[in-house]
Amino acid sequence: MTKRRKYSKEFKLDAVSLVLEQGYSQAEAARNLGINSNMLSRWIRQFQDDSQNKEAFRGNGSQSPEQKEINALRKKVKQLEQEDGSRLLHVTFTLRMKNSLIRVISARDMHRKERATYEQK
Repeated sequence: MTKRRKYSKEFKLDAVSLVLEQGYSQAEAARNLGINSNMLSRWIRQFQDDSQNKEAFRGNGSQSPEQKEINALRKKVKQLEQEDGSRLLHVTFTLRMKNSLIRVISARDMHRKERATYEQK
């Protein structure tokens, strides 16, 4: 299986400018750059769809505010899915000040044998 190539933003902008500014045909520019003409067509469409052309070919590093919010919500949903009420925890703690203060030392998921013992009681 071949590894998928990633092209830099500068390369994509240069490829688009060959067609839009320098008058090359899409097929000719794609052939000269060694890429598929369909890929170049997609890059041109992405460039033209962005009205300011500042956000074209963003990549993963600089996400739009909407994409940041979507990713944050996905992360929150994943966290909530993992926090179900059926988890049993083994908690180690100490009592201080005449049993009025509880200090938790550690908390972890119960092992299978611990759960079996707890469920028998």
